[in-house]
Amino acid sequence: MTDQWLRRVDLRDGVPPAAELRRFLPRARLDVEAALDAVRPLCAEVAERGAAAVREITKRFDGVELERLRVPREAIAAAAEALDGPVRAALIEAARRVRLVHEAQRPRDVTVTVGEGARVVERWVPVRRVGLYVPGGLVAYPSSVVMNVVPAQVAGVESIAVVSPPQRTNGGLPHAAVLAACGLLGVEEVYAVGGAQAVALLAYGSSAEQGEHVEPVDVVTGPGNVYVAAAKRVVRGTVGIDAEAGPTEIAILADDGADPAYVAADLVAQAEHDELAACVLVTDSPGLLDAVDAELSRLVPTTPHSERVRAALRGQGTAVLVADVDAGVAVVDAWAAEHLEILTADAEQVARRVRNAGAIFVGPFAPVSLGDYLAGSNHVLPTGGTARFTGGLSVFSFLRMVHEVHASRDALAAVAEPIDALGGAEDLGAHVAAVRARVPR
Repeated sequence: MTDQWLRRVDLRDGVPPAAELRRFLPRARLDVEAALDAVRPLCAEVAERGAAAVREITKRFDGVELERLRVPREAIAAAAEALDGPVRAALIEAARRVRLVHEAQRPRDVTVTVGEGARVVERWVPVRRVGLYVPGGLVAYPSSVVMNVVPAQVAGVESIAVVSPPQRTNGGLPHAAVLAACGLLGVEEVYAVGGAQAVALLAYGSSAEQGEHVEPVDVVTGPGNVYVAAAKRVVRGTVGIDAEAGPTEIAILADDGADPAYVAADLVAQAEHDELAACVLVTDSPGLLDAVDAELSRLVPTTPHSERVRAALRGQGTAVLVADVDAGVAVVDAWAAEHLEILTADAEQVARRVRNAGAIFVGPFAPVSLGDYLAGSNHVLPTGGTARFTGGLSVFSFLRMVHEVHASRDALAAVAEPIDALGGAEDLGAHVAAVRARVPR
């Protein structure tokens, strides 16, 4: 008998309310609250002592002793020069596609006339300086350099700093592929720092007197582990953040026409990220579940990182059996996955009915792996169900809307009486007086 890799939940008699579904569908818990106790003192150390504290914390946790945090420009250029030709070509093409998609997002300034002589100009202004976190734990992510840097560049950000953990195997520098991606994109300011201390360094900066000058940033983006997420929570308000990203996740909505080999391959691909990865298959076909289990039994033992994959599937892997695709849409909408694949008949129409997902991959030839690298979409996406109220990284992560208010004397006079009324109703007489100083009764 075939192993049953995915815990099965039978909802063919009816789908419970969304809140109840979210409680029992699997999702590795990102316990930021628990991590805060460890992270707060680290952030406080960095805020007080800057680079000196970062070096001490890095030695304590990463086992790397750094003379300088900033990576020499020569090392970045050398990594780019030494990059394997096919990898170089792939990163260049990925950057081209991501740039195309994100350039289309860039909003235009708008002028709205609200009355004769009165107008509001809505301007989109980039933040001046950003800090971009690129993970370097179980694997290196040069693709994350592309996904963070390109939208910031398209938004018009003036100053970009990248942080990525030091690697003992690379002489205390970040992974060579990460440095190479920075070099290809023209990023010259890179720091060999990871974890909570990296986020704190970006937020608070460091003076030369504290061991090394690092200018603080306005916004911090990029995925990381629970300690990175906790540090983002600590510094939020001092800087803007994109999200508190948790373990990666995939939902696949499939019917009996889906190829079980594709489904199994995509579940394994997501599971190899992290043993906490959440993998959910939603289908109206019991036969598909059996076929996927058979494929998993074939794939898992031979895949790279098989132990990690096995832990993720045994820990959070779940198959949800529903009465029909309509019920399946309700389930995936409630779970609000980071990545959602639609492998059904009329996949495009089904995808348009989905409200909650970080990114939706439509049809058998748009796997999540395409989005990770070369779709042109961004792979920094909301996790943990936060896709219900937020989206992925975009140019808007680096832009602010600013209103300019313009009015002639006659335009102000035309609304002076309504201002009299509203200012009086709120007992703010000085507000009224400021207008009447310009247009007396």
